[in-house]
Amino acid sequence: MGRAEIKSTGILLLFLFMTACASNKPADNLARELDSLLSAEFRGDEPGGCVLIKKGEKTVFLRSYGLADLETKEKITENTLFNLGSISKTFVSNGILILQENGLLSVEDSLSKYFNDFKNREIADRVRIKHLLSHTSGLPDNRKVDDNFEFFLTAKDEENFAPLKQADSLNFNPGEKFEYSNPAFNGLALIIEKVTGQPWQKFIKDSIFIPSGMVESKITDGPYPQEGVAHGYELNNGKYVESDYGEYPTFAAAGNGGVWSSVTELARYEKAIRQNVFLGKELTDKSRSVFRPENWQDTINPFIGYSWYIGEEQMLGEENKYGVNFIYHKGDQGGFRAFYVVIPEKDIIYIGLFNRPPKDLDMIIKEGIYLLERNKWLE
Repeated sequence: MGRAEIKSTGILLLFLFMTACASNKPADNLARELDSLLSAEFRGDEPGGCVLIKKGEKTVFLRSYGLADLETKEKITENTLFNLGSISKTFVSNGILILQENGLLSVEDSLSKYFNDFKNREIADRVRIKHLLSHTSGLPDNRKVDDNFEFFLTAKDEENFAPLKQADSLNFNPGEKFEYSNPAFNGLALIIEKVTGQPWQKFIKDSIFIPSGMVESKITDGPYPQEGVAHGYELNNGKYVESDYGEYPTFAAAGNGGVWSSVTELARYEKAIRQNVFLGKELTDKSRSVFRPENWQDTINPFIGYSWYIGEEQMLGEENKYGVNFIYHKGDQGGFRAFYVVIPEKDIIYIGLFNRPPKDLDMIIKEGIYLLERNKWLE
């Protein structure tokens, strides 16, 4: 090889090296800055969490912090199972839609088709499955959790939905307003059981977990699971105390918050959703589009689909700041906190699972999105 060829080859190699470095810079910058934020929040000898950002098949950020179990000192990893809190509702919602796709029910069905024991039959006739899915049913959450603390420590879906069936009246006409309801999803879980003739947990496992490759994820059925998962903690008088099943009420009410999963398996769940592995495109798109009842009368615009939140305003407190669409859900139960954010048009998923409340969960969400934008991942 002559000098000219050597020089030319050297220039080419330098160019390729500089291009590779430049292409990695946004990911490196984001990882460094987000890791700095999270490392300052979570100490290695305390409860912590795991955060994942993926763009397509590329892992942009993946870090674990702290301990899954303060007693055994087991460290949190990307495979640690956390309670998802209300992100569990998306699984129940997808279960309902799978049954609709198979012609076994319709979101237009009234509750009276599945429950014949409402105190006020007219209420059961007026409220439809779609109202439960979108938190627009008007059913009052008349559970007396504080007055019956010991009962609700072990109360399952049936016991949590039963008080709603005793309502004399609705808070508003179905479809008029948004009012978040945990027991609505206990009712949806019961509908899955009535239609399939099996525990709804098994139906979700067979219909969603297995097709999605979520081989380790679990769903609470009473006290289960007690092993192989992170424990939840809350700070009390300067000391972390356990706050999950047995300490915090409604943990056994699985329909509203009973799924346990990892950031790794949730990424598989999202991939399965987008690839229509367990649910067709039509109903998937409908579930992730804003539900707009004709009789809407709330002071705010509709912002929720079938369990999924849509848009920036509820998540970031601003509208159209980044010029992209956000689909998301957050979770909060006992000592667990979680978020699951999707930016479909950019093929990005951003997940955080924690086994103790961060000082400011919304700030972590906002900072991650800001760093994605600043490092040009949202272009």
